[in-house]
Order: sequence, then structure tokens, then C-alpha cells
Amino acid sequence: MLNGTGVKIFTGTSHPELAEIIARRLGLSLAKAEVTKSGIGETQVCIAESVRENDVYIINTGCGAVNTALMELCIMIHACKIASAKRITAVVPLFPYARQDKKDKSRAPITAKLVANMLQKSGCDHVITMDLHASQIQGFFDVPVDKWLFAEPSSILYIRTHFDVKNVVIVSPDAGGAKRATSIADRLGVDFALFHKERKKANAVSRMVLVGHVKEKVAILVDDMADTCGTLCLAAQHLAEAGASRIYAIVTHGILSGNALKNVEESALEKLIVTNTLPQSDNQANCSKIEVIDIGPVLGEVIRRSHYGESVSKLFHEVPY
Repeated sequence: MLNGTGVKIFTGTSHPELAEIIARRLGLSLAKAEVTKSGIGETQVCIAESVRENDVYIINTGCGAVNTALMELCIMIHACKIASAKRITAVVPLFPYARQDKKDKSRAPITAKLVANMLQKSGCDHVITMDLHASQIQGFFDVPVDKWLFAEPSSILYIRTHFDVKNVVIVSPDAGGAKRATSIADRLGVDFALFHKERKKANAVSRMVLVGHVKEKVAILVDDMADTCGTLCLAAQHLAEAGASRIYAIVTHGILSGNALKNVEESALEKLIVTNTLPQSDNQANCSKIEVIDIGPVLGEVIRRSHYGESVSKLFHEVPY
């Protein structure tokens, strides 16, 4: 808990519920700011209290109207910067445009680098984010980036408290997520499996091959984000065909766009467990298989440690209470 001296927590419009959880964890009230849109769609920000020489944290995540959320964040950072804030930290649980992190074809933009430039040019001194889709995005910044697998300890705690670990196998839905899955499997002391997948186009998987044994095991798929859920649902189908007794998925960022909820409801998954880096109340209301892990206390503890100059690496291994 913070004593409130010299600390201000602001939120944009993308995820005020998470901001409230974080502020409550810190024993603070959210600072007053008004974010509106003009008649022609321009974002207007009014910081309604002094931030002079304060340590300012601005919470906005990359969901819903992503471009609006990004512009809100940049304008709020700029407003606090020219109002003489001592330090400004952008708390971005889901980093916008994280999947556009490389030039994978001719004339393709590296939009994640552009977003990093926008945040820095706005006046950001520090960035806190969770489970970046690609770790190299940290290198796009010239300011400190606290990007930790904060969701990993929470996921491990969930698995330990909800399953008989001796009967669990951790599964990565693709080779790119093998490092994440093996890290969780090693810490739990369980087996690991992965899928090799071939894509015809982005967000469309044509073929998947399972490497590993899952027969009569509780298979838990782990990934950083679930968008259309095509990969997860296809992986769950293959796991069922391979003899897995029960199938779950644990994902940090539940984007759940398009027909994702319908796909999950009709899939072999018993549950899709996501964190609240994005708002999930509507998704839970529309799909009985969605369950949410609250990472607000983790982000709150990161902010507390950041403010007092304490190490945050401990949170890589432990869930704060």
C-alpha cells in the first residue's frame, strides 16, 4: 500500500475496472481526469488535479477501439509532462500492435516500433506491460520497460489449486510458445507437449501435428493471447483425438474477437482461463466456459515497488498477497 504522497494513478477509457482494482490494491483513489471526444472524433483530455513533481501512472490497455486507447494514452502522457510531472509511467497490460513487431513481407510496417516512438515522444519515462507477444519490443524503447511474465506465477498458482498436478501435461499450441510452456512445465515438474502448425494465412491454421504424449492426461494449453481462438480450438480437438482426458487453456490476453466465443463454446475445451488485462465481463456473460484470473493485485504491486525503487523481479516467481 502507498501513502499517497506524490503518487497519482490515472486511467483512460479502455479498462477503468482494472484501474480501480489496481488503485484499491494501493490504497489510493484514482486521480481525476476527463477524457472526451469532440464532434469530429478528436480525443480531448483534461487533467483535473495537480501533478507537479508527482510520480504519475497512466493505465490504458490495447483493446476495443485500440487506436482511441493509444491516442488517449499519448495525450494523457503529454498533458502530465507539460504539467511538470516528475516521472510518467505508462501501464499498458496489453501492448497495442504487439503482433506487428517485424518486417515479415515487402513494404510491411513495424508498427510496434512506431507505438514505442509515440509513447516516448509523448513524454513517457517508463513502461509497465505484461507478456509481450514478442520480447524484442523491449528493444524498441530507450526508456526502461518492465516486461515480465507476471501472468506465469498466477497461472501456476491456478493450476496447483485446481488440478492434480501429477496428472497434468502442459501443451504449447505452437513452436513459438514452447519457451513459455516449458517454463511452466518445469516449475510444476510435469510433462510438456507442443503442436507444429502450418498457416495458409494470418489467423487461419491449416494443419497441426502434436509432438508429445497426452493420453489419459489433463492437457492444459498455454499461450500469450487468444484472438479468434482458431488455434486453441483446433489444438483442443487434436488433444481429444489423442486421448487427453480433459482439456483446458490458460491465456494471458483474452482478445476473443469475431466468432471466438462461439468457437470456444463448441470446442473440446472445458474452460478457457484468461486474465483481466482486457475487460472480460461481457465475454463471461456470453460464454459459460470463460474464467478470469485477476492480475490487478500483481500490477498494483509492480507500481508500488516501482515507486519505492524496489526490485520487481521477485514477481516473476511469486504472486503477491
